[in-house]
Amino acid sequence: MKIRTRKLLGTVALLLLAAVWSLLGMAIAQTPWLASSGLLQAVFYVVAGLGWVLPAMPIVSWMSRPDPASS
Repeated sequence: MKIRTRKLLGTVALLLLAAVWSLLGMAIAQTPWLASSGLLQAVFYVVAGLGWVLPAMPIVSWMSRPDPASS
């Protein structure tokens, strides 16, 4: 697969990841046990805000692989 195609597919995957991650984060943030504590909310938002990076790293590394040498 050419790098341009990988970058296109990776961009779409990253956009989908960000959308799903944020929607799940908003849904979890509304749970009563989390909404009642300011400290838990702060910890949750830090973890949720940085947590999407872990699943995004393999996508980005796949996107940036060089093209295989053509014969």
